[in-house]
Amino acid sequence: MLSDKELKTAQSCLEMALDAGADKVRVTLNRSEENLVATLNSEVDRVTRCCDSSLSLAIFAGGSFGSFSTNKMDEASLKSFISSAVELTRCISPDPDRDLPEPGRCCKDAQGGNELELVDPGRADLDPAQRISAALEGSIFNSVPPLPKGCKVISEEAEYSDSLYESLLLDSNGLKCLHSETSFDYGTEITVMHKGDRYSSYYWDSSSRLASLRPEDCSQRALTKAVKQIGSKQLSSGRFNAVIDSEVASKFVSPLLRALNAFSLQQNNSFLMDSLGKQLFPQSLTLMDCPKIPRECCSKLFDSEGVATRECPIIGNGVVKQYFINTYMSRKMHLQPTVEDATRPVMLPLRKGFSSSDVLSYVGEGIYVTDFNGGNCNSVTGDFSYGIEGFYFKNGECVKPVSGMLMTGNMLSLWSSLIISGDDARRCMSKLIPTLAFSDVDFSA
Repeated sequence: MLSDKELKTAQSCLEMALDAGADKVRVTLNRSEENLVATLNSEVDRVTRCCDSSLSLAIFAGGSFGSFSTNKMDEASLKSFISSAVELTRCISPDPDRDLPEPGRCCKDAQGGNELELVDPGRADLDPAQRISAALEGSIFNSVPPLPKGCKVISEEAEYSDSLYESLLLDSNGLKCLHSETSFDYGTEITVMHKGDRYSSYYWDSSSRLASLRPEDCSQRALTKAVKQIGSKQLSSGRFNAVIDSEVASKFVSPLLRALNAFSLQQNNSFLMDSLGKQLFPQSLTLMDCPKIPRECCSKLFDSEGVATRECPIIGNGVVKQYFINTYMSRKMHLQPTVEDATRPVMLPLRKGFSSSDVLSYVGEGIYVTDFNGGNCNSVTGDFSYGIEGFYFKNGECVKPVSGMLMTGNMLSLWSSLIISGDDARRCMSKLIPTLAFSDVDFSA
C-alpha cells in the first residue's frame, strides 16, 4: 500500500502549488509494480520486474489550465517542477470552462483504497520460485494431447505476471481518494503446423486473486482454437446471421461508448449526436455501467477527477440514457456532468444461462466470429469494416473454419438486427459483454 511518506509527498505537492500561486490544483499519485515470467516451449525465457511512480498535477491559475507530470519525487525536484508548472500555466490562454468538480459530486467512500476488495494480500509473500512455477504450470508443450494427423505444435509462448496498482487523488477542494488493486494474468499463444501451413491462437485469464487464476486452461484452449483453424478459407460473399463470441463481442460496444462521450459529441465526431432520451436501439438492449462489483478487475469508486461512480443504465431498453460528461465538457456544452467514461459496462443477457453453444443452436445457421483482424469504425457515420476469423455453422454446429473475410455494416443498423444475447460474459474482461447474434449481416471475400 502507499506509504505515509508517499501520502505526505502528494499533500506537500498540493500545498506547494497553492503557495506558488495556483488558484486550484489536483494531484494524482500513481504507483505500480509488476513481476513477469515469460516462457518459451516449457522453459523460462525471460524474467522482469518493473516498478514505477509518477505524479501528475492539474493546475488552475489566473483563468488558465495546465497539466503536468513527473517521476522525480525528491523534494527539491518537486519544488522546482511545481513552481515552473504554475508559472507556465499562467502563460497559457485562459479557458474559463476549466474547473475542479463540485465537492458534492466527488467520492467520499475511497479512504482506504481496498473498499472493493481488489487486493490479494498474498501477493506480497510470493517469491521468484513460486512465480516461475506459476508460469510453467499451464504449459503443455512437453505433454501435447493427440492432434489431427500431420499436425504438430511448433511453439508455445506464455507469460505469467502479477502486479499491484495504486492511485491517490487529492485536490484543493478537500478531495482525497485512494484506489488499490492487484492483478494476476496468464496468457498463451500456441502455433501449430499442418501440411506446411501455420495456425496460431491465443487465450488468457486474469483475476484480482491468484487462487482464481486458471493458467492450466489457457494453453489447452489456445491449442484447441489453433487446431480448429486448420483448412480455413473464404466463403462466397453474402448476407449471413452473425454470432459474435463473448471473447470479442466488445468490438461492437466500444464504438457506442466512444460515441456517447462528450468529447466526441462536442466535436460533432459521433454517430450518436443528439441521441439522449431517444430509442435508437432495440428494446431488448440494456447496457449498464456497474462500477462497484467487488473483487472484479476494472471496478472503481471514482474517475480520474475523483467524481463518484455509480450503477446506472447507459442504454435502457434501447433508449440512450447517459452521455459521459466530465466537468470541463459540462461547462463547455452547458450540460449536466456525469462521469468521464463508463467504468464497468455490463450488457444484460436476453437468455439466462445461455452459452455460446446455446446461441449457435438458437440461431441455427450463419458465421460464428471468434476473432477480428484489423478494420475500423467511422466515428461520424458508424460504418464499420472488420476482418474476421471464425466458422460457418449449420444446425447449431460449426461445419468449417472461415478466414480472410470482411464483416461490414453500420453500427445502428447492426444493433437493430439483434437476435439474442447469451449469458457468458467473461468476468476477467473490462467490458462484460456476452455472445451476441445478429441477422442479415454482410460478409465479403
